Amino acid sequence: MSNLFLQLGLDAENDAIAEFIKTHQLPNGTDIYAAPFWSDSQRQFLHEQLKADAPWALIVDQLNESLKQDAIKQETGV
Repeated sequence: MSNLFLQLGLDAENDAIAEFIKTHQLPNGTDIYAAPFWSDSQRQFLHEQLKADAPWALIVDQLNESLKQDAIKQETGV
């Protein structure tokens, strides 16, 4: 995940990644690349990686799941 954060131009330290995930939660049904907090270039990178099923796609999917943890907990009650 740290390499993805570096690619996106974000702080890639473990604590910074955890804080980003904690403070940027998304509702279920929101595409990761549609999140309002990305810059245009970040959004384009994420969208292209998923669309092309590129090597980054797996990590982008993991970040997507992490950004929806709160929504999943609310839906499942866990």
